[in-house]
Amino acid sequence: MSEPKTWNLADLFESVVDVIGERPAVVVPNAHGGRREFTLAELEARANRLAHALATRGVGPGDKVAVYGYNGNEWVEAQWAAWKLRAVPVNVNYRYVEGELQYLLDNSDARAVVHGAEFAPLLERIRGDLPDLATAIGWADGTDVDLDAAGSEDFETVLAGSSPERDFEERSNDDLYILYTGGTTGMPKGVMWTHKDFFLSTIGPIVTALGEPIERPGEVAERAAASSPAVGFPVAPLMHGAAQWTSTGNALQGTKMLLSAARKMDPLEVWRIAADDKAMVMNLVGDAQARPLVEALAEKRDDFDLSSLFLISSGGAILSPAVKQRYAEVLPNVIMYDALGASETGYQGTHAGADDQGRPQFTFGDHTIVLDDQGNPTQPGDGVIGRLARRGHIPLGYYKDEKKTAETFPTINGERWVIPGDMAVTEADGTITLLGRGSVSINSGGEKIYPEEVELVLKGHPDVFDAVVVGVPDDRWGERVTAVVVAREGSSPSVDDLHEFVKGKIAGYKAPRGVVLVDEMVRSPSGKADYRWAKSQALAQESDD
Repeated sequence: MSEPKTWNLADLFESVVDVIGERPAVVVPNAHGGRREFTLAELEARANRLAHALATRGVGPGDKVAVYGYNGNEWVEAQWAAWKLRAVPVNVNYRYVEGELQYLLDNSDARAVVHGAEFAPLLERIRGDLPDLATAIGWADGTDVDLDAAGSEDFETVLAGSSPERDFEERSNDDLYILYTGGTTGMPKGVMWTHKDFFLSTIGPIVTALGEPIERPGEVAERAAASSPAVGFPVAPLMHGAAQWTSTGNALQGTKMLLSAARKMDPLEVWRIAADDKAMVMNLVGDAQARPLVEALAEKRDDFDLSSLFLISSGGAILSPAVKQRYAEVLPNVIMYDALGASETGYQGTHAGADDQGRPQFTFGDHTIVLDDQGNPTQPGDGVIGRLARRGHIPLGYYKDEKKTAETFPTINGERWVIPGDMAVTEADGTITLLGRGSVSINSGGEKIYPEEVELVLKGHPDVFDAVVVGVPDDRWGERVTAVVVAREGSSPSVDDLHEFVKGKIAGYKAPRGVVLVDEMVRSPSGKADYRWAKSQALAQESDD
């Protein structure tokens, strides 16, 4: 094996396959039609076949290949196949309705789409409005959709007719990785990274497990070969950045990756997979996944042998103290770990604890600081609330959106930064306390209130299963804090209950003055709060009252 010349993800993957190709790579225990397992070498051969098939259908360097479906080996294969061609995989939210799907495929200039069979009819309805979309290849997913009738080719048939050889053109550090992110407002935006910046900011720290940084591309395969075989289980959808990053890191570490092909997370099935296949690390996204998982496990703890499990990490959303405490009770020997990052920043830092109000604190490298309104770094202990900012290996910007790129990736004092909108303060010891997104902050009587801070406290109330906090118009205060709450079964917490509980832990002006009880919380597939939906629920109750 010759050492890779670049930080290109496909080059790095091939170098790992060359030294540990016999290791298990992907296992889908509940794949439709039975269990599916592939070694790294088998996974690569399938990705090669798909890459050749896409190439013969006109996909080349820089072209976009949309990946649209639930978790499975096909999702992973499509991503690697695109990178092998120097093409760009594009993640598609499987919950999109027709208009949203058409927008994303049009905005991304998708040349091909690789998808679960279930979505073929919806794709067929919009194909006429997408002249750039020349190819659709669908994989079997347990549905009875006729792919041919819907205008899509069969995934396995396409692979069978293509070469498994690795004979692709030379790649570049500057090939693109694009991650579409929904954010809290507006239509999804494609965050553009070069492979080099993406690896060095995000995948590198994952591969090294926060150890010594990788200095040259050849070290990736060397470290993988020297590592002990491990088993990882990303529970979140692969269309979400945190799960994509984990799956890419797993491949480059030589870690066996478990995937659930279920359409909706079944907590007991997740624990069954983790127990049966001896998961060592599980990756979740915030309380939206972590809480139902631990609640289900608490009732059936003796049904699952989780003795191999030693780490559960959350990326994309921070775990509440109440949920962490529950895991400590149910899985006392398992480490709980928060990783901070965003589509626009990549991996940033690790959870260092919480302040006296329960707000999460993080330890960062010198690439991440807090900037004040003038773009100057805040000083440790000065109490100035500013915006979290990162420099160094950061994205190029948003695909086809120069205005938003200029806003989020400004050049300040001659240095380029990414400032995605998280508000924070630098503590005297150098840790950084996160307050929340400025775009969803509530202004009540001139005081800024960050919903995430209140939500973390509310989730510790014994009658609250889930909570999202929004501001609604108020004649006196401008806005008042309102909690949209999913109560635990048999409970119905009142506004007085929750107000008193919250103000006993954080400043009283942050405590909710209104409560809306809902049967189910609407969140993104990645577990992020849908603040627009929550506010609509709060306003609807206002009008009813």
